[in-house]
Amino acid sequence: IACDGAGAAPPATLAEFKIGGGSGDRDFYDVSLVDGYNLPMIVVPSGGGACGTTGCVTDLNRMCPSELRAGDGQGCRSACEAFGSPEYCCKGAYDTPAACRPSIYSAIFKSACPKAYSYAYDDATSTFTCSGADYTITFCPSLTSQKSSSSSGGNAAALPQAVAANDPPQPQDDLPWLPNF
Repeated sequence: IACDGAGAAPPATLAEFKIGGGSGDRDFYDVSLVDGYNLPMIVVPSGGGACGTTGCVTDLNRMCPSELRAGDGQGCRSACEAFGSPEYCCKGAYDTPAACRPSIYSAIFKSACPKAYSYAYDDATSTFTCSGADYTITFCPSLTSQKSSSSSGGNAAALPQAVAANDPPQPQDDLPWLPNF
């Protein structure tokens, strides 16, 4: 897919890549929820050695706290997008890994999608590297495609089970789970 580098309009699930330029250079890749979430996605590398599968296969639209829910219910905004405060956006005095800590909202994203970026400095559990791989990005993966990825030697088995991603959020989905988190 050709991109002009402008990024996406939040809320959006992002697959991010920095492809190594020379022989032996590593690729860096991740799936990010820092700009919010709009659909489940997995990235499966192949042919690059022991490279990790990453993504978010859970339908966060169904479990999104009401204060983060996008107007049409088809996206879950990040706390930065919803509230704009420096501590949620890792800006100003919060623009360092030591000062910008996970919020209750990023913890919700991380709990549902442990291999995806949940806030700006979530590098340790969310950045993956590989050398010389091809990458398959699957949007709205089915449980069948996840099972075939895990049986072909990928690490998809370590991803959480998906909530049905093709059903729109329902009023009963607005669970009071945030205070119980």
